[in-house]
Amino acid sequence: MPLTGEYEPSPIAWVREQVEAYERSGGREANTLRDTGLPIIVVTTRGRRSGKLRKFALMRVEHNGEYALVASKGGAPDHPEWYWNLRADPRAVTIQDGPEPFDVEVREVDGEEREQWWQRAVACYPPYAEYQERAGRRIPVLVARRVD
Repeated sequence: MPLTGEYEPSPIAWVREQVEAYERSGGREANTLRDTGLPIIVVTTRGRRSGKLRKFALMRVEHNGEYALVASKGGAPDHPEWYWNLRADPRAVTIQDGPEPFDVEVREVDGEEREQWWQRAVACYPPYAEYQERAGRRIPVLVARRVD
């Protein structure tokens, strides 16, 4: 069941504008990371404190119908806010990869499974390796699986 509730757009203009264009066009527009040409997905979560819907674009790292959500925050020393929202409610999540969003359940991966997903993520977006070097923290990798 799609998430419902009040949507609070990102305060970051380029994020807000990309999400709006992606959704408006059913994923035909704004479907790559800025000027890279690399594909993205739009993720919707529920804010753990506000209860409002939050939307953001992430690199598209897909394997066998599952998606890696890499909490890199561009190599910043702290986790992105969306990571904490997913940890708080891993079932209140949708992904849009094309025309229609779908419900997913998210889990954080570790060990060998994390390493496999990390390698897939770096293959899709090589800057992740640089982000890991400068982050000073282990960048979390979460895996999203479609649910009915």
